[in-house]
Amino acid sequence: MFERIDHIGVAVEDLDAAIELYKDQFQMSEQHRETVEQQGVEAVLLEIGEGHVELLKPLGPDTAVGKFLASRGPGLHHVAYQTSDIDAALEQVKAAGLQLIDEAPRVGIRGSRVAFVHPKATGGVLTEIVEPKH
Repeated sequence: MFERIDHIGVAVEDLDAAIELYKDQFQMSEQHRETVEQQGVEAVLLEIGEGHVELLKPLGPDTAVGKFLASRGPGLHHVAYQTSDIDAALEQVKAAGLQLIDEAPRVGIRGSRVAFVHPKATGGVLTEIVEPKH
């Protein structure tokens, strides 16, 4: 179903300070920066091996990441797994009886197709399924 960990999402209040930490202290290079209006975030991908750390700053307090920060503070937001066929992966997740947030994929960073599995179904971890844009 999943081919690898695509990225780890981290919710942050100060995007520039977080970028500085990951670039200067962890020596990760910034690969991509984008505002993803549909997700309500400004996102930065930092390269680490074959995966990424995705820093997420909410565009407002009423967004999913904004609400996350208000209730939990900065920190680990989600784990994202890559697949080459998100439609088939969603069918497998549904067949397994896991609760989905997204019944159908939506647009993510870099034009990818993404869908989220509810953390209640995955031991408290928000899980993202990612099919990169080809």
